[in-house]
Amino acid sequence: MSTTSEPVTEPAREGEEPALKRVLGPKLLLLFIVGDILGAGVYAVTGTMAGTVGGIVWLPFLLAFVVATMTAFSYLELVTQYPQAAGAALYCHKAFGIHFITFLVAFAVVCSGITSASTSANVLAQNFFGGLEINGWMDVPGQGVITAVAIGFMLLLALINLRGVGESVKFNVVLTVVEMTALCIVIGVGFFVIARGGGNLEQITVFNDYEDKGLFLAVTAATSIAFFAMVGFEDSVNMVEEVKDPERIFPRTMLTGLGIAVILYMLVAVSVVTVLTPTELEGIREAEGAALLEVVEKGSPDFPIDNIFPFLAVFAVANTALINMLMASRLIYGMARQNVLPRPLGKVLPGRRTPWAGILFSTVLALGLILYVTSDPDSNVVANLSGTTAFLLLCVFTVVNVACVILRRKRDPNRKVFFTSPGPLPLIAAVLCAFLAGPWVGRDVIQYQIAGGLLAIGVVLWAITWFVNKKTNAGAERQG
Repeated sequence: MSTTSEPVTEPAREGEEPALKRVLGPKLLLLFIVGDILGAGVYAVTGTMAGTVGGIVWLPFLLAFVVATMTAFSYLELVTQYPQAAGAALYCHKAFGIHFITFLVAFAVVCSGITSASTSANVLAQNFFGGLEINGWMDVPGQGVITAVAIGFMLLLALINLRGVGESVKFNVVLTVVEMTALCIVIGVGFFVIARGGGNLEQITVFNDYEDKGLFLAVTAATSIAFFAMVGFEDSVNMVEEVKDPERIFPRTMLTGLGIAVILYMLVAVSVVTVLTPTELEGIREAEGAALLEVVEKGSPDFPIDNIFPFLAVFAVANTALINMLMASRLIYGMARQNVLPRPLGKVLPGRRTPWAGILFSTVLALGLILYVTSDPDSNVVANLSGTTAFLLLCVFTVVNVACVILRRKRDPNRKVFFTSPGPLPLIAAVLCAFLAGPWVGRDVIQYQIAGGLLAIGVVLWAITWFVNKKTNAGAERQG
């Protein structure tokens, strides 16, 4: 944690909401970014990816990292020019000036965070009871009990979030350390097996065409899956109003976080394909989150690591949910302050200085989503919602990269430039993100249906917001 003194914050004027408290230094921000990227994604998608391309599973992680980093450059250029909490929606508002587009982008980002957090809460409950079963303490209960635990966890996150971002991010530090420990266990087991001569290191250059797609389409499909594990860096821009000196520390911290994540991912991928046989890789394709546990069970039979590993996975999933709910509430707060969402959603607790209205709104949506996604016992919740999350964010990233190009032309020549994405990189990133969002990557049609339904809800909410703003003359006070 940064030991620098906190800046003096001007008190809010009478009738104005107080500003958010700047408590995040570079170390806390780095842990926030790393923790967000390293969350539930690597546990959920590694097996599916390995069952798509085989031994070269590290390659889609690397390609997803390249596309994510290109987009991160655009985010860094924009966040240093517009250090406000609304993130992607604010950049689109500045670039296009069309409130309907701004609202859709904001709604897509909020839904992606809430969807991810809600799914993570359900996976957390399943892993928790799975760990109890592995240790012989109790059988896995019915879906009703699992859903109740997931709802209780979301309520706990809301309380942590309400207490303050300082407490929330400190909790995030603990969870990040635990989840990095879990991934290091997988890496350590893999390299221990290799050192004993039990692993097949040659597998890392082998392509297994399990789906008869050919190398290009198979790697493209796996990259679109891997992208879910790389997202998270964009959440940090919604915390910018709580970061000390964001223009200076954001670029280096975000890029460092992305680099740490991809190194860990590639080492995990190497461990998976060297410890497990091609037949075992194909067999775990549909078993969500089983790949890493399978490596630990097979690679360390003499050590009871597999007894505690499910509980470490619980911490990793909890971290994802916490950060996504932090992001969603701050984005709702930022958009309300911009009058794109109703102003009451920008309310801040006077004492704790946390966006209580945004926290309440996002938590209610998350609880409703948990009840909805668990109502069908036959649905593949993790695969469908993680794919939907990745699809929504890829669409948002496409728009943000285009907005970066537009705002570069509108930039005030007298304003100091803190960071600029190299040359045509934003346009290249926009094309790549749009490509990965397309149906040619083998995305299940239900993911487009879920996304379409969410955006339809967004259109209805936008119409209501527009009407309320017009009746209250709030639209005349929109901030450009």
